[in-house]
Amino acid sequence: MARIYGLETEYGLAHTPGEDRRRIGPEEIARYLFRPVVSWGRSSNVFLPNGSRLYLDVGSHPEYATAECDSLTDLLAQDRAGEALMIDLLDQAQEALAADGLTGRIHMVKNNTDAAGNSYGSHENFLIRRGLDFNRLTTVLLPFLVTRQLLVGAGAIIPRASSFHPDEDVSRTDMTFGLSARSDVMWEGLSSATTRSRPIINARDEPHADAEKYRRLHVIVGDSSMSTATSALKLGSAVLMLDLIEQGARIPDHGLRHPVRDIRVIARDLTGRTVLERTDGSTTTPLGLLTDYRDRAAHLVETGDHSLGDETLAAYVIDLWSRMLTAVDAQDFSGVDTEIDWVIKRTLIDRAMTRGDIGLSDPQIQRLDIAYHDITPATGLFPKLEAAGLAKNLVSRQDQDAAKETPPQTTRAAVRGEFIRAAHDARRDYTVDWVHLRLNDESGRAVALKDPFSPTHPQAEALIAGL
Repeated sequence: MARIYGLETEYGLAHTPGEDRRRIGPEEIARYLFRPVVSWGRSSNVFLPNGSRLYLDVGSHPEYATAECDSLTDLLAQDRAGEALMIDLLDQAQEALAADGLTGRIHMVKNNTDAAGNSYGSHENFLIRRGLDFNRLTTVLLPFLVTRQLLVGAGAIIPRASSFHPDEDVSRTDMTFGLSARSDVMWEGLSSATTRSRPIINARDEPHADAEKYRRLHVIVGDSSMSTATSALKLGSAVLMLDLIEQGARIPDHGLRHPVRDIRVIARDLTGRTVLERTDGSTTTPLGLLTDYRDRAAHLVETGDHSLGDETLAAYVIDLWSRMLTAVDAQDFSGVDTEIDWVIKRTLIDRAMTRGDIGLSDPQIQRLDIAYHDITPATGLFPKLEAAGLAKNLVSRQDQDAAKETPPQTTRAAVRGEFIRAAHDARRDYTVDWVHLRLNDESGRAVALKDPFSPTHPQAEALIAGL
């Protein structure tokens, strides 16, 4: 079977003052950062020749949305390509800053919260068939998304107590290490909103494809992942769950009675033994649910009846899922300590606290928490961990660099990328979105790419040939 999926990642910006002690805010950093983008595409919202979208989101957050992928291998490479493109822009912005006589260093972080408690997102997109019962889909999927953080959370220093109302002020003096900071900003299970009342699943029906055939599932609860292994498990497990649901697997459709409360409690329990009440009155635990889901997903991988697109990587997803469940159950994480973000980060924090005889609220620990997500070449911690073999990397430099230039060749992103490159080289004015290609001339020629599975399109190819 086949499925289209993609990932949107928002990045945070910060500035460390230099000798002039002038601190530059995110808006000014963003202007420097997007100068090359605007120069190339005459906008801060562009589609790139690799099929992706790069733009400046609300709150001065650079955002990279991968091209449409139908294999997990391509998606991991596309995500890493996004990081590499951001680093290129960061280097150019740093040089422009120095040329203007401004000192200090710009930082870019791939996390989900800033120092003021604001949250920004890492959103997953999955194409689903229009005929699928959306209510059943979300009912079955929500318990998985609420508990998935136990496997793939980024790890965060969060208040020991959680607020259950967006206007409540929770003391940040009594802190604990949790699975995810993102969990505390979720307020509904399902909603069309994305900002003030953030849902785990965004229900807005915006398919970016033939609306009679498809719907886009927009999941906004996940953490941004530094580890490609964590990304593989995060996205791979979600794809397998959707495969199970679309194939009619007999997964109990009893939802969680208190999903918003549960997601916060689970974030603070590294043992996976939180008791969860289901809508039928029965109880379960995160470990219990995730084990059941793993068993069902493993059968799909054994039979090859899945949409991950790569049998070796699919087997790795099941293997890492299984090892992570074993690690949580035994509270021995030595078998996953180079693969799962929250485990890697907690190890670093525990060592720093022991070495310095300090607690979680110490500024040094706060800085370490941020440094883990810093992709700035001179200061970022995670690239150093990968180089030292302390963090596993599933994406080669060759594949990352190829994905910076070339879209996936098995989806409509291939057509979009070819059009963008040809129109740009021909110095023709054009407009692109996820579905449409248009020449902005007297002819106004346009093509709609409604089938995201098709890497070829006769009308689009004729349009490209005429450039």
